Amino acid sequence: MAMDSTGNSFNPNKLLKEQFVSNLTGSSMLEICALLTVLPVLILLGQSFSFNCRIDPTTTETSLKKNDNAVVGLKNWRLYAATITVDFLSLLLPFLLCITVLAEWIYACAILLMLLLGFFIASRRYGYSSNADDGVCSLRTIISSYRVAVVCIHVTDSKSILMTITCLCILAVDFKIFPRRYAKTETYGTSLMDIGVGLFVLANSLVSRQARGISTMKLKSALLSTSPLIFLGFARLVTTTSVDYQVHVGEYGVHWNFFFTLAAVSILTTIINIQTQYCGILGSLILVGYQVCLMLGLNKYMLSNERGTDIISLNKEGIFSIFGYWGMYLVGVHLGSYLFFGSHSNAMLRSYKWAMIRVWILTLSFWLLTMFLDKYVERVSRRMCNLAFVTLVLALNLQILAILMLSAYIGGPKISTLEEAFNKNLLGSFLLANMLTGMVNLCFDTLSASPISSLAILLGYAFTLSAIVGLADFYRIKLKFW
Repeated sequence: MAMDSTGNSFNPNKLLKEQFVSNLTGSSMLEICALLTVLPVLILLGQSFSFNCRIDPTTTETSLKKNDNAVVGLKNWRLYAATITVDFLSLLLPFLLCITVLAEWIYACAILLMLLLGFFIASRRYGYSSNADDGVCSLRTIISSYRVAVVCIHVTDSKSILMTITCLCILAVDFKIFPRRYAKTETYGTSLMDIGVGLFVLANSLVSRQARGISTMKLKSALLSTSPLIFLGFARLVTTTSVDYQVHVGEYGVHWNFFFTLAAVSILTTIINIQTQYCGILGSLILVGYQVCLMLGLNKYMLSNERGTDIISLNKEGIFSIFGYWGMYLVGVHLGSYLFFGSHSNAMLRSYKWAMIRVWILTLSFWLLTMFLDKYVERVSRRMCNLAFVTLVLALNLQILAILMLSAYIGGPKISTLEEAFNKNLLGSFLLANMLTGMVNLCFDTLSASPISSLAILLGYAFTLSAIVGLADFYRIKLKFW
């Protein structure tokens, strides 16, 4: 028996909340570009202001060094809590403001932050030439360990950026203070929340076993490795159904979700195992072939609201979009091998400056290709994961990487305490964010919340999430099943 929408339901506003995130058209590509510029620039600015801080939870004292001279001894937990708080105030708080109350000034915010970063890069570059003993890592040191530095930056900063954006947006989208143009689009268009899954898939492919030249797992091992994702997919399905939680069917389908897509891509990559140097070719062929099928009528079927009773029709968006994500993954493997792990990388990328130029050129190329495809082939569609969407994700991911590579000019690749905490517990952070989001939605009428109340709830949620993730990192607790 269906639950009464007023009395017996855990979520009496379910239909209103589903309508609140339906039939949206997104924002411009330029605005998405500006939004994904803010957080990496904030990270680099944080590095500009940071001390050379080392925190070891196993000891009772912690050293905080500036210019390798003054040493301040503090209790571990006090310094760690203070560091997490500072990271929250300098990273999460500004970005949360940018996607809510400062959304109308996002271009001004992005330009101001870029100008500030340029100022610090110029001042630090002058510092390199004027004072070689300032304790800051020199550019030559970075050049000598190029691939290690870039991979470290990407694995830590980039994944932490994606997780931070995802965790903030999944709750913010339920409040009116969050602009509707940032929520997921219904059919065609671009938005901030559209690119989350794609960026996760691509980030994993760039540093995957195949990209690193390590032999891929056998099917049995792959199934065992992806079993947690399959379990989480079914767990999400059961929990959202049992509490009558709002789910937009047009996103993946009736039963499908984010976890099933990741598991399917992993299994397909294992079943059809080819050498790394051919991944780019196969990925491109899959993407082009899938795009042709879309233009021949598959797109109309996927975007139609009519559904049959079979499992494929009920979950057509999630099942067919796998081909787009799979092609994206294979292209990412090729790029990861070419830029980071290929045997020819040392010969081709002799200088960090030239490596940075290559990444910026690739970023610009994919942006131009995206605009061409969006105008002349088919508009960007996250729902179908078409070719234009894949090139958009590639452009945005490389853009984040290109910005982070500027860290070479402000002291080398470092990572903040909060970023490190998220990176060490990505799965746990995501699950915790989903649990907190569900609790907030079931306890508060998010649609009726005033702007001040909405911002207060979001700040409390973000700080609670940061505190728990930081606490887990402090006590070395990791949620990892395999």
